[in-house]
Amino acid sequence: MSYIKKVDPELYEIINREQNREHDTLELIASENFTSPAILEAAGGIMTNKYAEGYPGKRYYGGCIHVDEAENLAIDRLKKLFGVEYANVQPHSGSQANMAVFMTFLNPGDTIMGLELSHGGHLTHGSAVNFSGQLYNSISYHVDKETGRVNFDEVRSLAQEHKPKMIICGGSAYPRYVEFDKFYEVAREIGAFLMADIAHPSGLVAAGVHPSPVPYCDVITSTTHKTLRGPRGGIIMMGKDRENTWGKIAPKSGRTKMISELLDSSVMPGMQGGPLMHIISAKAIAFGEAIKDEFKLYAKKIVDNAKVMAQEFIEMDYDIVSGGTDTHVVLMDLSNKGISGKAAEKALEKAGITVNKNMVPFDQRSPFITSGIRVGTPAITTRNMGSNEMKKIASFINTVVTDADNDDTIQNVKSQVKELCDSFPIYEESYH
Repeated sequence: MSYIKKVDPELYEIINREQNREHDTLELIASENFTSPAILEAAGGIMTNKYAEGYPGKRYYGGCIHVDEAENLAIDRLKKLFGVEYANVQPHSGSQANMAVFMTFLNPGDTIMGLELSHGGHLTHGSAVNFSGQLYNSISYHVDKETGRVNFDEVRSLAQEHKPKMIICGGSAYPRYVEFDKFYEVAREIGAFLMADIAHPSGLVAAGVHPSPVPYCDVITSTTHKTLRGPRGGIIMMGKDRENTWGKIAPKSGRTKMISELLDSSVMPGMQGGPLMHIISAKAIAFGEAIKDEFKLYAKKIVDNAKVMAQEFIEMDYDIVSGGTDTHVVLMDLSNKGISGKAAEKALEKAGITVNKNMVPFDQRSPFITSGIRVGTPAITTRNMGSNEMKKIASFINTVVTDADNDDTIQNVKSQVKELCDSFPIYEESYH
């Protein structure tokens, strides 16, 4: 029974249209995925009724015995999943997780160094339009023009020149392994904190198909809804907890606080109030799913599918940034195809294929137009598509991109996309 249909038929129809769109579309946005029905149920479940400011055993409200159990379960599973000593599951998003880390390790005006946004970084890694670039002195490193990989000669040179207090590794459109060990070497040379933002590859890290930041990084942040295939939200982790020895905060009690305590207080009350207990419950389910062997096979298939798709594009003379991928991301420069990222995105959406326009390294176009598109395989892998389907999808994209103004071409591809999607349903029943 749908209560929404009964009490709000107008919204019910909107949700129904979205469910149909998801079913009929090849979802290739690298930051999107489809959760399990259990996660959907928890995210819309009874836990949304409970206010639970604070942490398990230390709430500002009564009646928290069961939400405490749910949050502790999420924390314990997350620790096990990544092999970490500390975990906070309360951040509402990855951006808020990053903000809490900055509030803990930095003072306003301190210098940070992250990957340039147009080279695959993220807004919260120092972009001028974001709090990270407005509250902190931001220095950007880049990828090498020839290889498309992080230029560690530049990273080392910039670090020695500017002495950032924190170096950030990871990004939102970087198709290769994040080389945590190399960043660690640079950070230790100058005495900087090292933060890993693994929002994109976190599911791959958990499954062991991407290197782990745990042995190298002081603190780790992630979202939970991309390759980790959970609800939308954020997390913070540390491999090892330790005492605050750099004196950012002088505790009134006179004792040295552990960094975990500082991170907890930066999340709440420093940055947000009551946690979303329905989402934390859904996170617990996602972490439990990711511990299973089936998830490891899924993560490996994500990467295998991305590699197949990248190779198909290369054979069709597309410029693939870095020449391939190690992850779920394929970043394509369309300059040699005579079409902008924006135009390609619009044409592909008409054909039932969703991607996002994306700047490529050394892009001459604006972020609103871009020269490239970002393609990802997590969602279509969740639908159990494999290498044969990747080849078909690459062919669909090529057909549209090379004939983007031809409505007949687009409609022909759209019908083939619909047929393919019907063969790989997301859910066996309606969930609204």
